[in-house]
Amino acid sequence: MKLTRTALIFTLITANLTMANAITPEVAQVAAPRGVDRANLDTTVSPKDDFYEYACGGWMKNNPLPAEFARFGTFDQLRDNNRTQVRDLIAGLDSKNAVPGSVAQKIGDLYAMGLDSLRLNIQGSQPVMGDVVAINQVALPDVLTFITKHPGLSAFFDLEVEADMMQSDLNAIYLTQGSLGMGDRDYYLEDTDRARSVRDAYMTYLRTLAALVGYSAEGQARLAENVLAIETELARAAMSREELRDPAASYNPMTADELVSSYPALDLSAYFSALGLKNVDRVIVGQPKVLAAVDSIISNTSEQAVHDYLTAMYLDAAADYLSDDFVAAKFGLTRAITGVEQPMPRWKRSLEVPNALLGEAVGELYVEKYFPASSKTKMLELVGNLRKALALHINDLTWMSDTTKARAIEKLDAFTVKIGYPDKWRDYTGLDIDPRQSYWDNIKRAVRYERDHNLSQWGKPVDRDRWYMTPQTVNAYYNPTTNEICFPAGILQPPYFNPDADPAENYGAIGVVIGHEMTHGFDDQGSQFDKDGNFANWWTDADKKAFTDLTDRLAAQFDNIVVLGDTHANGRLTLGENIADQGGLRVAYTAYRLSLGDSDGEVIDGFTPDQRFYLAYANVWAGNIRDEEILNRTKTDPHSLGRWRVNGTLRNLAPFFSAFSIKDGDKMYLSPSERVIIW
Repeated sequence: MKLTRTALIFTLITANLTMANAITPEVAQVAAPRGVDRANLDTTVSPKDDFYEYACGGWMKNNPLPAEFARFGTFDQLRDNNRTQVRDLIAGLDSKNAVPGSVAQKIGDLYAMGLDSLRLNIQGSQPVMGDVVAINQVALPDVLTFITKHPGLSAFFDLEVEADMMQSDLNAIYLTQGSLGMGDRDYYLEDTDRARSVRDAYMTYLRTLAALVGYSAEGQARLAENVLAIETELARAAMSREELRDPAASYNPMTADELVSSYPALDLSAYFSALGLKNVDRVIVGQPKVLAAVDSIISNTSEQAVHDYLTAMYLDAAADYLSDDFVAAKFGLTRAITGVEQPMPRWKRSLEVPNALLGEAVGELYVEKYFPASSKTKMLELVGNLRKALALHINDLTWMSDTTKARAIEKLDAFTVKIGYPDKWRDYTGLDIDPRQSYWDNIKRAVRYERDHNLSQWGKPVDRDRWYMTPQTVNAYYNPTTNEICFPAGILQPPYFNPDADPAENYGAIGVVIGHEMTHGFDDQGSQFDKDGNFANWWTDADKKAFTDLTDRLAAQFDNIVVLGDTHANGRLTLGENIADQGGLRVAYTAYRLSLGDSDGEVIDGFTPDQRFYLAYANVWAGNIRDEEILNRTKTDPHSLGRWRVNGTLRNLAPFFSAFSIKDGDKMYLSPSERVIIW
């Protein structure tokens, strides 16, 4: 189930679920212990040798990896705790007696339908059979318009309405490369043991989907081969994840006439009309090679092959919301990619649906019951302090001219700050959730409602009050086209934020989160957008070169990290997040030291303020992870693995060395000539 979302929003972590999660203020309001939780430490390891293991080894030992997780860390633990709280919130809605059409009825019924395993298993493939038959009757010239009429069927490419990068106050249509069944193009293109293993699992999954809707053994094999062939062609045309990080490369505006001449087999005018987009005269094409590949597929591939591809994409979208046989089939592929041992319990999977498709409705209930106003007040104070600290850092830069510094300060001053929850809530009045119909039918209707809401923004001014995360989300983001930083209520809880905690811990945790999102406005991508959110150069040539030289060095530094076996980290893919991690740490540290005034701060339980600051930072990335997931995230995640967000970043920071008396010869030490400091 793909929901519309801009690709340029930079988050603290990668959201690997459709659900947005949070933890409750009941937990947040428990007084935090003063000082370091020694249970998190592994004191058999020296902080001079492996700071991550020293700071987090105790937590990792005490929190073994659950079978349902590919990675389980403090972030995941916080999210998982929240699932229980949000479940209780939804369970208390009494949807059976709620007013029909009310938010309580919609949320409650959608959740209850996901829980009804007996009904889902009795229905089996019945909810999808009508659409499967229709897919196999569509003529090739009508494929695109057919897709628009079948919510949940995401194939060939994606369409989204988002802010025009060159005119950030106006919404435009973007056509971009779509998702692939294995999740990453390299699984189709690489000739490695790992890629072949994932491909084998994918072929098994495709054959199983076909079998579940009645295909013969011959038909199952044919469908799998046709799907792999078409998706491989799409993968060859697709940009790599590193290439997608270049905003300019994905900004290719074309007129309606240019679309027709460039892609003659694609009746895009009919496609737009079927979506309710009339008189489209300009579209921004993200990856022209992908549209060219789709044009070639429609022109040169057999009707049967296209039918098989569409059938597989449709069944893949529906699988999680059908009987246990479909869920088990999809989990087999997930296990091959991530190493996870068992699916999440049904209630957790069911909870994802209303929390995604009725996200702000759930969020409104959440903040009303759980979010304390005091947290927002404290956060505003922290954001203000971090903003002042970042301004100091900008003004102190030795590699940047005064001209560019002035523009950077203008951009910093123009940041919009969003904390907790939106001032105006989404209206879900037009969405009908009917428990008399199948679970999948209701999800399709909700997906259509979300899609139509997005499309309705075309040609309109950008709504700068819009939130790109729900309030209950445990995450944060920076959006360059609105130049905003956002901290939903969900993340404003321990271990990230507690108004009663030791200031060193708050600055080392939520302070770094704030600094991280601020720095995204000045990372290798965010730095290409001006204070108004337009894709525009505000740098002098010399300053841009100096910045690029530094970022190249940081990318190379992370490239040298070995994550598993002979697999290295991808410093180019993770560059933006590594810049933000470093900037967040440096700026938060400065803000913390400024908050102490003339005081050196107190030693608590044997740890200095600086030591507690860095330990708090490390603890938010404590976690265990499977080998398969290490390899998967190294290939797909723009964030470094938790271990390297700590060790890889801290090795550049002189105050960290001072805090733990790290010297030349210690494993954590990095010589000054090798360190990279950007912001």
